[in-house]
Amino acid sequence: MFFGLFRNFASVMRNPLSILRLLMKAKRPSRTVDMPAVSDTFWLRSGYEALTFFGFIVTHTQREADHINHHYDELKNHEMIHLRQAQTTGDSWLWFYILYSWYWMRGLCWSRRMKHAAYLLNPFEMEAYKHMHDFSYVGQHREGADEWREYAKMNYEERRAVYDSFMKR
Repeated sequence: MFFGLFRNFASVMRNPLSILRLLMKAKRPSRTVDMPAVSDTFWLRSGYEALTFFGFIVTHTQREADHINHHYDELKNHEMIHLRQAQTTGDSWLWFYILYSWYWMRGLCWSRRMKHAAYLLNPFEMEAYKHMHDFSYVGQHREGADEWREYAKMNYEERRAVYDSFMKR
């Protein structure tokens, strides 16, 4: 049954319009215990390793997906932090993506000053990158991770300083 879910999801992801079907079938973040990884190149831009997609982790290749499904590493932890963040955004994947997109679009003007600023200075990514090496973080925040709210209150100069401080560690 578990592998059938992967097979069905993989075939659905090949169709760009499948997002509507997934949206209707997506579980609330609070009802998602683990996020299985699947491979699909349509939704994942090059340069990124993985993407949290309505309770699934999307990777470039099946080999990467299999690795994530069998090993809890920093990448899986990073994506699981996004699950916890979605729990704090009204327990809604849709609201999480709306907020994520809003912060990403606001960060685009910083892209001339810092490469990938819209992504790296996004409050959700800042929290995930800061704690991706702390494997106890997800377990400590079972009701949701909301450190991103503090980053959202900062201006971009402050975010850049915070980002630089934890990336140098």
